[in-house]
Amino acid sequence: MPRPTRRAGQVLYGSGIALLVFVMVLPFLWMVATSLMDEFAVFAYPPPLFPRPARPANYLDAWRALPFGRFYLNSLVFSLAVVVGQVTTSALAAYAFARLRFPGRDRLFVLCLGVLMVPGILLLIPRFLIINAAGWVDTYPGLISTELVSVWGIFLLRQFFLSIPQELEDAARLDGAGDWTIFWRVVLPLSKPALATLALFAFVDAWKNFQWPLIATRSMEMRTVEVGISSFHSFYYANWPYQMAAAVTAIAPILGIFFLAQRYFVRGIQLTGLK
Repeated sequence: MPRPTRRAGQVLYGSGIALLVFVMVLPFLWMVATSLMDEFAVFAYPPPLFPRPARPANYLDAWRALPFGRFYLNSLVFSLAVVVGQVTTSALAAYAFARLRFPGRDRLFVLCLGVLMVPGILLLIPRFLIINAAGWVDTYPGLISTELVSVWGIFLLRQFFLSIPQELEDAARLDGAGDWTIFWRVVLPLSKPALATLALFAFVDAWKNFQWPLIATRSMEMRTVEVGISSFHSFYYANWPYQMAAAVTAIAPILGIFFLAQRYFVRGIQLTGLK
């Protein structure tokens, strides 16, 4: 009797997981199906689950409807700059908090963690006033400069650096290595999983960021993909296939990067103890 009961439990568990996966994937499948429909087929009742005939030309038409090439370039420049900036600043600050000894180090780290309690929306106006005073509104420096530091990234890398055996650094010091050499040649090579995790999160957050690019940019030439899709909705309100085609192309880079960096992402989660 125990075996059938165990098998029934496994079947029930697997069915529940499959149902959960289906519920989570269904909106994306519906988005892809809508992107291939005719403009008026979306309003049919009941709406078709599979477009017949499929219209892949919707993707090309949506690309031509607005300057999505420029939107993608802006998002790519913004995201890559944020990744480089956050990984650099987080690694340097995290190493200082983890290994260097200076007065008030722990209190300063607690103060940095306190920033995580401040809602990001409260900082939008001060950030805009800063870039406006510098004359950086509707420019790449204004779009990028306030996104170069991640307190969460500092915390992530600090916890990882603390897990690196101190003996490795002591051995490097015996060979005459200084703090910078130890950081560059010992700590960073051992921290690839955590660095890849931070880079992945930074890229995804920057790519799907909507509020800050909307506030920091004004012209159509400086809009990012997310803001461009919003503008697309205002220009083509009833054309859902075009909008869904634009949305599918917007999430494609995120999915591609996630699958390429999945090994480092999972490893970084395991080693840093994040839940």
